[in-house]
Amino acid sequence: MIISRTPFRISFFGGGTDYPAWFKENGGAVLATTFNKYCYITCRYLPPFFEHKYRLVYSKVETVNKTSEIQHPAIRAALDFLKIENGVEIHHDGDLPARTGLGSSSSFTVGILNTLYALKGVMPTRQRLAKEAIHLERNVLKEHVGSQDQISAALGGFNKIEFIDDDDFQQTPVTLTKPRMELFQSHLMLFFTGISRFATDIAKTKIDNIPNKNKELKAMREMVDHAMEILSSGDCLTRFGKLLDESWKLKRGLSGSVSSPQIDEIYSTAMSAGALGGKLLGAGGGGFMLIFARPEDQPKIEKKLKKLLCIPVELENSGTQIVVYQPDITPDHFLNK
Repeated sequence: MIISRTPFRISFFGGGTDYPAWFKENGGAVLATTFNKYCYITCRYLPPFFEHKYRLVYSKVETVNKTSEIQHPAIRAALDFLKIENGVEIHHDGDLPARTGLGSSSSFTVGILNTLYALKGVMPTRQRLAKEAIHLERNVLKEHVGSQDQISAALGGFNKIEFIDDDDFQQTPVTLTKPRMELFQSHLMLFFTGISRFATDIAKTKIDNIPNKNKELKAMREMVDHAMEILSSGDCLTRFGKLLDESWKLKRGLSGSVSSPQIDEIYSTAMSAGALGGKLLGAGGGGFMLIFARPEDQPKIEKKLKKLLCIPVELENSGTQIVVYQPDITPDHFLNK
């Protein structure tokens, strides 16, 4: 039995510059962190007593005999990529719902790769997991995805990530004193809008618009360095919140699918109640909204947004991990050999 745990992420600045259509010519970077909500994947070899070879349990239950019959695209791609020939049973559990802007699909891809490697007795580097997850999502599954989610999920932590090309990136950890990090974390609020969406559909509209959004994307890339300077200088975090507000206004202009009247109303309500800034996480369209606010202003904001679920946020730096490793039961265990 193998169980992996892979974190979800919060992206603060630079989202949109992590698409190859942009960073191959212009360079890209994001400022992002993982936090204490996770994707769990459980896997074991399936005993040979069943009529099916693969049993997959996620929002659906699949029992099939060939990988080509598997409906879940990431599981199918990972099994084929790693050439898993024996039957397996795979279960997925998540702390938060999918398609909500937290990079959950990439956390799943990183997690399933990590789990299947462990099943084979292989311990890949986290950099390798990140790069292979990007390859599966972009080249095998042909999804319209950036590169930040896979890297954050694999490496974990609070980082500036610079994108060099499809196969290379540079990670710079954000290093703050413990009091400074605690103060920063105390400003974070995460609200669930109640809207889920397929990020790849919205991402395609943003990618198509890249040639027309040079000014906005360059400004969003520069904000990554501005945010790093604010954090490291010890300046008042109000500047960080106001920079988030500027970034959200730019992000809304990347595509008409990023926001909606309902989302705009949530954001304006939070701002009128004392928020310093914020943004809708992920590609847009729904999911979780990040609000950056002074701790003393947060009760008023929660009261104004009482119809929305507010999720506690605690930063983490573990990245993807194998939390249970019990490889004793193999297919041969069930055979008289």
